[in-house]
Amino acid sequence: MKKTIILSSALWLCLGLSCTKDAAQKQLTLVKPVTATSSFATSTSFAYGSDVSWITQMEASNYKFYNSSGTQQDLFTILKGLGINSIRLRVWVNPSAGWNNITDVVAKAKRAAAAGMSILIDFHYSDTWADPGDQTKPAAWTSYSTSTLISTVYSYTYGALNTLKSNGITPTWVQVGNETSDGMLWQDGRASVSATNFQTFASMVLNGYNAVKAVFPSAKVIVHVANGFNNTTTRWIFDGLKTYGAKWDICGFSIYPTTSNWSTIDSECLTNMNDMVSRYGKQVMICEAGMDVTAPTTCNAFLTDLIAKVKSVSGGNGLGLFYWEPEAYNSWQGYTMGAFDATGKPTAAMNAFAH
Repeated sequence: MKKTIILSSALWLCLGLSCTKDAAQKQLTLVKPVTATSSFATSTSFAYGSDVSWITQMEASNYKFYNSSGTQQDLFTILKGLGINSIRLRVWVNPSAGWNNITDVVAKAKRAAAAGMSILIDFHYSDTWADPGDQTKPAAWTSYSTSTLISTVYSYTYGALNTLKSNGITPTWVQVGNETSDGMLWQDGRASVSATNFQTFASMVLNGYNAVKAVFPSAKVIVHVANGFNNTTTRWIFDGLKTYGAKWDICGFSIYPTTSNWSTIDSECLTNMNDMVSRYGKQVMICEAGMDVTAPTTCNAFLTDLIAKVKSVSGGNGLGLFYWEPEAYNSWQGYTMGAFDATGKPTAAMNAFAH
């Protein structure tokens, strides 16, 4: 499902966000700081990716998946056959139904690793969806002071990643927050409230970064924002993070255009991505993309064009693109931007990942 959220103007610039899917002081409290690695380290492979975090829940609901010939197969096998080489998995702290908790994430990550895929771990720092309109603290964290929240970002991230490591999983990328266009762990880390809150958000990002590097020194840390075509909002959030001392390796974006505006959105996104490289010295990635499932041919054109544009980013600093929950079919959970048809087979949209 999609929703539209308008965020109020604050600090120096207006956020003005039209957001994506929904399903949806500060002394720096630093622990084990680490030295940043170069953000321009060479990537070994372009990420043709999919976020398939719903897979275990769908399977538990007896959903089946079929290749283009109509043969039932494991989803990871189907995706690999389509050219997908990378998998993104969201992590929730203590979700009520258990889906997307660290145990569920480990099970899915093992399947991705067994299929030879790279893995992106996406921390929401919530018990449920985090996006530009909802950055709700985990229930167990609601009574924490701001300084305790900041330190908990480190300890929670460190512990969750160590759980993955002990299960033989080594992620290539880790997102510290999901669509944090106005910060995370509200209200403490809501960037638009005040300069103090923005500094709190930056401290959270820094602690998340340090935790990732402590467990997986080679993993690249992503800060992810919605509407990757919106340079005003993007500069506002990353300028503030830079000002207040946060560290990150990759600027990540969501892109959910309509069937009529995708070409313009793709072009604006390319301009924004190149700006991130020149302004901050960071690499870029499309962490989420999607389009109406009923327009697979148009979606294929959108994805083919955007993949080419990511690859064209200056200095080879465009790292990849992830389609968000392509396996969601028959309006699973009310979501209508998957890329599998009503029979559980991939649509033509997924042909954009062939390489």
